Amino acid sequence: MSPERTLRSRVAIITGGGTGLGRDVARQFGRLGASVVLASRDPAHIEPAASELAAEGIPALAVTTDVRDHHQTRRMVRAAIERFGRLDILVNNAAGNFIRPAERLPETAFANVVDIVLNGTFNCCRAAGREMMARGGGVILNIAATYAWTGGPGTVHSAASKAGVLALTRTLAVEWASRGIRVVAIAPGPFDSRGAADRLWPSEELKEKVRRAIPLGRFARREEVARACAFLVSDAAAYITGECLTIDGGGWLGRGVLAEEPSQPPPVIKRRRRPLAEDEDSG
Repeated sequence: MSPERTLRSRVAIITGGGTGLGRDVARQFGRLGASVVLASRDPAHIEPAASELAAEGIPALAVTTDVRDHHQTRRMVRAAIERFGRLDILVNNAAGNFIRPAERLPETAFANVVDIVLNGTFNCCRAAGREMMARGGGVILNIAATYAWTGGPGTVHSAASKAGVLALTRTLAVEWASRGIRVVAIAPGPFDSRGAADRLWPSEELKEKVRRAIPLGRFARREEVARACAFLVSDAAAYITGECLTIDGGGWLGRGVLAEEPSQPPPVIKRRRRPLAEDEDSG
Protein backbone atom coordinates (compact mmCIF):
# COMPACT_ATOMS: atom_id res chain seq x y z
CA MET A 1 0.00 0.00 0.00
CA SER A 2 2.88 2.37 0.75
CA PRO A 3 5.76 2.89 -1.68
CA GLU A 4 9.18 1.65 -0.62
CA ARG A 5 11.11 4.06 1.59
CA THR A 6 7.90 5.91 2.55
CA LEU A 7 9.31 6.39 6.05
CA ARG A 8 12.94 6.83 5.04
CA SER A 9 15.03 8.63 7.66
CA ARG A 10 12.13 8.67 10.16
CA VAL A 11 12.59 7.50 13.73
CA ALA A 12 9.65 5.84 15.50
CA ILE A 13 9.07 4.77 19.09
CA ILE A 14 6.59 1.91 19.50
CA THR A 15 5.50 1.09 23.05
CA GLY A 16 4.53 -2.52 23.61
CA GLY A 17 6.77 -3.03 20.58
CA GLY A 18 8.19 -6.43 21.41
CA THR A 19 5.12 -8.60 20.79
CA GLY A 20 1.91 -8.85 18.79
CA LEU A 21 0.72 -5.79 16.93
CA GLY A 22 3.54 -3.57 18.21
CA ARG A 23 6.15 -5.89 16.76
CA ASP A 24 4.38 -6.00 13.39
CA VAL A 25 4.07 -2.22 13.32
CA ALA A 26 7.79 -1.89 14.05
CA ARG A 27 8.63 -4.32 11.25
CA GLN A 28 6.30 -2.54 8.80
CA PHE A 29 7.82 0.86 9.63
CA GLY A 30 11.33 -0.57 9.34
CA ARG A 31 10.65 -2.09 5.94
CA LEU A 32 9.49 1.35 4.81
CA GLY A 33 12.79 2.89 5.87
CA ALA A 34 12.28 3.93 9.51
CA SER A 35 14.57 3.31 12.46
CA VAL A 36 12.56 1.90 15.36
CA VAL A 37 12.74 2.06 19.14
CA LEU A 38 10.93 -0.78 20.90
CA ALA A 39 9.75 0.04 24.41
CA SER A 40 8.34 -2.31 27.04
CA ARG A 41 8.74 -2.83 30.76
CA ASP A 42 9.83 -6.42 30.04
CA PRO A 43 13.25 -6.60 28.35
CA ALA A 44 12.57 -10.24 27.51
CA HIS A 45 9.98 -9.01 25.02
CA ILE A 46 11.84 -6.22 23.27
CA GLU A 47 15.47 -7.35 23.19
CA PRO A 48 14.85 -10.46 21.04
CA ALA A 49 12.50 -8.43 18.82
CA ALA A 50 15.11 -5.71 18.30
CA SER A 51 17.74 -8.34 17.45
CA GLU A 52 15.36 -9.97 14.99
CA LEU A 53 14.63 -6.66 13.25
CA ALA A 54 18.32 -5.78 13.15
CA ALA A 55 19.00 -9.11 11.43
CA GLU A 56 16.54 -7.99 8.74
CA GLY A 57 18.53 -4.80 8.24
CA ILE A 58 16.18 -2.57 10.26
CA PRO A 59 17.93 -0.20 12.69
CA ALA A 60 16.34 -1.08 16.04
CA LEU A 61 16.86 -0.20 19.68
CA ALA A 62 15.28 -1.82 22.75
CA VAL A 63 14.58 0.51 25.69
CA THR A 64 13.10 -0.95 28.87
CA THR A 65 10.30 1.45 29.84
CA ASP A 66 7.34 1.38 32.19
CA VAL A 67 4.97 3.88 30.56
CA ARG A 68 3.26 4.48 33.91
CA ASP A 69 6.39 6.33 35.09
CA HIS A 70 6.87 9.73 33.43
CA HIS A 71 10.57 9.72 34.34
CA GLN A 72 11.00 6.52 32.32
CA THR A 73 9.08 7.84 29.31
CA ARG A 74 11.33 10.90 29.21
CA ARG A 75 14.35 8.60 29.40
CA MET A 76 12.89 6.55 26.54
CA VAL A 77 12.69 9.64 24.33
CA ARG A 78 16.23 10.69 25.26
CA ALA A 79 17.50 7.21 24.34
CA ALA A 80 15.89 7.50 20.90
CA ILE A 81 17.51 10.90 20.32
CA GLU A 82 20.92 9.75 21.54
CA ARG A 83 20.87 6.70 19.26
CA PHE A 84 19.21 8.05 16.13
CA GLY A 85 19.43 11.83 16.46
CA ARG A 86 15.74 12.63 16.11
CA LEU A 87 12.16 11.54 16.83
CA ASP A 88 9.40 11.69 14.23
CA ILE A 89 6.77 9.14 15.24
CA LEU A 90 5.32 7.77 18.46
CA VAL A 91 2.97 4.77 18.52
CA ASN A 92 1.23 4.26 21.88
CA ASN A 93 0.52 0.55 21.81
CA ALA A 94 1.23 -0.52 25.41
CA ALA A 95 -1.97 -1.85 26.97
CA GLY A 96 -3.51 -4.28 29.39
CA ASN A 97 -6.80 -6.05 28.83
CA PHE A 98 -8.76 -9.12 29.88
CA ILE A 99 -12.41 -10.10 30.14
CA ARG A 100 -14.01 -9.71 33.57
CA PRO A 101 -17.51 -8.59 34.61
CA ALA A 102 -17.38 -5.31 36.51
CA GLU A 103 -18.74 -6.77 39.73
CA ARG A 104 -15.93 -9.36 39.79
CA LEU A 105 -13.13 -6.98 38.83
CA PRO A 106 -10.37 -6.96 41.49
CA GLU A 107 -10.10 -3.69 43.38
CA THR A 108 -6.75 -2.76 41.87
CA ALA A 109 -7.39 -4.00 38.32
CA PHE A 110 -9.37 -0.97 37.10
CA ALA A 111 -6.72 1.47 38.35
CA ASN A 112 -3.88 -0.64 36.93
CA VAL A 113 -5.35 -0.74 33.43
CA VAL A 114 -6.15 2.97 33.48
CA ASP A 115 -2.58 3.62 34.62
CA ILE A 116 -1.06 1.68 31.72
CA VAL A 117 -3.46 2.62 28.92
CA LEU A 118 -4.54 6.18 29.69
CA ASN A 119 -1.87 7.57 31.99
CA GLY A 120 0.85 5.75 30.07
CA THR A 121 -0.38 7.15 26.75
CA PHE A 122 -0.38 10.66 28.18
CA ASN A 123 3.10 10.25 29.67
CA CYS A 124 4.47 9.14 26.31
CA CYS A 125 2.58 11.83 24.37
CA ARG A 126 3.96 14.57 26.59
CA ALA A 127 7.54 13.28 26.57
CA ALA A 128 7.56 12.78 22.78
CA GLY A 129 5.46 15.86 22.09
CA ARG A 130 7.91 18.20 23.79
CA GLU A 131 10.73 16.81 21.69
CA MET A 132 8.66 17.05 18.49
CA MET A 133 7.76 20.66 19.26
CA ALA A 134 11.42 21.53 19.66
CA ARG A 135 12.22 19.92 16.31
CA GLY A 136 9.30 21.25 14.24
CA GLY A 137 6.69 18.50 14.37
CA GLY A 138 5.89 14.82 14.24
CA VAL A 139 3.09 12.27 14.37
CA ILE A 140 1.56 10.50 17.36
CA LEU A 141 -0.55 7.41 16.72
CA ASN A 142 -2.65 6.05 19.58
CA ILE A 143 -4.21 2.60 19.67
CA ALA A 144 -7.86 2.91 20.69
CA ALA A 145 -10.72 0.38 20.43
CA THR A 146 -14.27 0.47 19.11
CA TYR A 147 -15.67 -0.14 22.59
CA ALA A 148 -14.33 3.31 23.47
CA TRP A 149 -17.62 4.56 21.99
CA THR A 150 -19.84 1.47 21.94
CA GLY A 151 -19.00 0.15 25.41
CA GLY A 152 -17.85 -3.41 25.90
CA PRO A 153 -19.36 -5.71 28.52
CA GLY A 154 -16.57 -7.42 30.42
CA THR A 155 -14.04 -4.72 29.52
CA VAL A 156 -15.14 -1.77 31.66
CA HIS A 157 -11.53 -1.15 32.71
CA SER A 158 -10.22 -1.14 29.14
CA ALA A 159 -13.26 0.58 27.58
CA ALA A 160 -13.03 3.48 30.02
CA SER A 161 -9.28 3.76 29.41
CA LYS A 162 -9.60 3.67 25.62
CA ALA A 163 -12.38 6.27 25.74
CA GLY A 164 -9.91 8.49 27.56
CA VAL A 165 -7.28 7.78 24.88
CA LEU A 166 -9.76 8.81 22.19
CA ALA A 167 -10.51 12.08 24.00
CA LEU A 168 -6.78 12.61 24.49
CA THR A 169 -6.18 12.06 20.77
CA ARG A 170 -8.74 14.65 19.70
CA THR A 171 -7.74 17.19 22.32
CA LEU A 172 -4.02 17.03 21.55
CA ALA A 173 -4.73 17.08 17.81
CA VAL A 174 -6.23 20.54 18.20
CA GLU A 175 -3.85 21.75 20.90
CA TRP A 176 -0.67 20.72 19.07
CA ALA A 177 -1.66 21.27 15.43
CA SER A 178 -0.03 24.70 15.37
CA ARG A 179 3.19 23.08 16.63
CA GLY A 180 3.38 20.78 13.60
CA ILE A 181 2.19 17.64 15.41
CA ARG A 182 -0.54 15.41 14.07
CA VAL A 183 -2.30 13.12 16.57
CA VAL A 184 -4.35 10.23 15.19
CA ALA A 185 -5.67 6.86 16.33
CA ILE A 186 -6.78 3.50 15.08
CA ALA A 187 -9.45 1.22 16.55
CA PRO A 188 -8.58 -2.32 15.48
CA GLY A 189 -11.07 -5.13 15.74
CA PRO A 190 -10.17 -8.71 16.65
CA PHE A 191 -6.93 -10.05 15.22
CA ASP A 192 -4.98 -13.19 15.98
CA SER A 193 -2.20 -12.85 18.48
CA ARG A 194 -1.06 -15.18 21.22
CA GLY A 195 -1.73 -12.73 24.06
CA ALA A 196 -5.18 -11.73 22.81
CA ALA A 197 -6.21 -15.34 22.33
CA ASP A 198 -5.26 -16.27 25.87
CA ARG A 199 -7.07 -13.32 27.49
CA LEU A 200 -10.00 -12.49 25.21
CA TRP A 201 -11.15 -15.69 23.51
CA PRO A 202 -9.53 -18.64 25.28
CA SER A 203 -11.76 -21.24 23.61
CA GLU A 204 -12.42 -22.01 19.95
CA GLU A 205 -16.16 -21.75 20.65
CA LEU A 206 -15.80 -18.19 21.90
CA LYS A 207 -13.46 -17.28 19.05
CA GLU A 208 -16.00 -18.54 16.52
CA LYS A 209 -18.74 -16.52 18.23
CA VAL A 210 -16.61 -13.38 17.89
CA ARG A 211 -15.89 -14.16 14.23
CA ARG A 212 -19.57 -14.62 13.39
CA ALA A 213 -20.30 -11.14 14.74
CA ILE A 214 -18.00 -9.55 12.12
CA PRO A 215 -19.76 -8.64 8.86
CA LEU A 216 -16.66 -9.44 6.77
CA GLY A 217 -16.61 -12.84 8.45
CA ARG A 218 -12.99 -13.03 9.62
CA PHE A 219 -10.42 -11.64 12.02
CA ALA A 220 -7.99 -8.99 10.84
CA ARG A 221 -4.49 -9.96 9.89
CA ARG A 222 -1.94 -8.04 11.93
CA GLU A 223 -0.15 -6.88 8.80
CA GLU A 224 -3.39 -5.25 7.62
CA VAL A 225 -3.50 -3.19 10.79
CA ALA A 226 0.23 -2.42 10.56
CA ARG A 227 -0.17 -1.14 6.99
CA ALA A 228 -2.96 1.18 8.10
CA CYS A 229 -0.68 2.51 10.84
CA ALA A 230 2.06 3.15 8.28
CA PHE A 231 -0.39 5.13 6.14
CA LEU A 232 -1.55 7.32 9.04
CA VAL A 233 1.98 8.28 10.10
CA SER A 234 3.14 8.90 6.52
CA ASP A 235 3.04 12.08 4.44
CA ALA A 236 0.13 10.55 2.51
CA ALA A 237 -2.01 11.34 5.56
CA ALA A 238 -0.56 14.80 6.13
CA TYR A 239 -4.01 16.45 6.32
CA ILE A 240 -5.48 13.93 8.77
CA THR A 241 -5.44 14.73 12.48
CA GLY A 242 -7.77 14.05 15.39
CA GLU A 243 -9.26 11.12 13.46
CA CYS A 244 -9.69 7.51 14.57
CA LEU A 245 -9.60 4.92 11.79
CA THR A 246 -11.69 1.83 12.54
CA ILE A 247 -10.19 -1.41 11.22
CA ASP A 248 -12.62 -4.11 12.34
CA GLY A 249 -14.35 -5.58 9.30
CA GLY A 250 -17.52 -3.70 10.21
CA GLY A 251 -17.75 -5.42 13.58
CA TRP A 252 -18.80 -2.39 15.59
CA LEU A 253 -21.74 -1.82 13.24
CA GLY A 254 -23.27 -5.21 14.09
CA ARG A 255 -24.67 -7.75 11.66
CA GLY A 256 -28.31 -6.76 11.97
CA VAL A 257 -31.46 -8.74 11.20
CA LEU A 258 -30.33 -9.75 7.70
CA ALA A 259 -27.05 -11.21 8.84
CA GLU A 260 -28.05 -14.86 8.45
CA GLU A 261 -28.10 -16.36 5.00
CA PRO A 262 -31.70 -16.95 3.86
CA SER A 263 -32.72 -20.61 3.70
CA GLN A 264 -34.46 -20.11 0.33
CA PRO A 265 -33.27 -18.00 -2.60
CA PRO A 266 -35.14 -14.72 -2.98
CA PRO A 267 -38.08 -14.80 -5.41
CA VAL A 268 -37.47 -13.50 -8.91
CA ILE A 269 -39.63 -10.46 -9.51
CA LYS A 270 -40.58 -10.01 -13.14
CA ARG A 271 -41.50 -6.58 -14.30
CA ARG A 272 -44.83 -6.54 -16.08
CA ARG A 273 -44.60 -4.63 -19.31
CA ARG A 274 -47.09 -1.77 -19.40
CA PRO A 275 -49.14 -1.68 -22.60
CA LEU A 276 -48.42 1.36 -24.72
CA ALA A 277 -51.03 4.04 -24.88
CA GLU A 278 -52.34 4.89 -28.34
CA ASP A 279 -50.37 8.15 -28.50
CA GLU A 280 -47.01 6.65 -27.34
CA ASP A 281 -44.15 5.80 -29.69
CA SER A 282 -42.99 2.21 -29.45
CA GLY A 283 -39.59 3.07 -30.98
